[in-house]
Amino acid sequence: MGIVPKLIRFFYVVHLVLLLIGVHGSVHGRLLSIPPKPDPADAAATARWLVSQNIWGVLNTISSDLGGAPFGNVLSFSDGLPNEGSGIPYFYLTPLDPTARNAMKDQRASFAVSEYSLGTCGKKDPENPSCAKMTLTGKLKLLDTSSKEAEVARSALFSKHPEMEWWPPSHGFQAYKLEIENIFLIDWFGGARPLTVEQYLKYKM
Repeated sequence: MGIVPKLIRFFYVVHLVLLLIGVHGSVHGRLLSIPPKPDPADAAATARWLVSQNIWGVLNTISSDLGGAPFGNVLSFSDGLPNEGSGIPYFYLTPLDPTARNAMKDQRASFAVSEYSLGTCGKKDPENPSCAKMTLTGKLKLLDTSSKEAEVARSALFSKHPEMEWWPPSHGFQAYKLEIENIFLIDWFGGARPLTVEQYLKYKM
């Protein structure tokens, strides 16, 4: 084989390897920046870790357009500045989106996050109990734009989702929070972990 074909083959292999690394990084690219997963026996630590490290989840509301049917929406969120989370999920929503409109008529909502999206579950199926997942249930509330909490919420959201700050003002985006009333956490075999809202919110990151 001549030198030219060998070089072509070499660069092809290098390109393929870099492509594969890039694909892997796009799926598990946050692994290096994620703190170690807490001991599954520590429910509060695991729950707060899940919310602190995730940046999106599925927010479910009661649909006003579908006769009260549940409506799930994939949404970005933040519970605080990176690694300084409060545990309270904040959202940046527009009334053009059904989720915000639903909340104006019925505040009941639930929010689900999974460890799988962090890339720390390896080859486990997302439904494997050792791949932690959690549903927070409560009320989805619009924050007073001029309030201190709304300012905190916007800072938290923009720190993890920088493009939000430049979303069209004409769309009327505003900060919302999920006021948590119940926690359903699975992080190991044996069923849901008992965890109160007070225990969850008092945990220090």
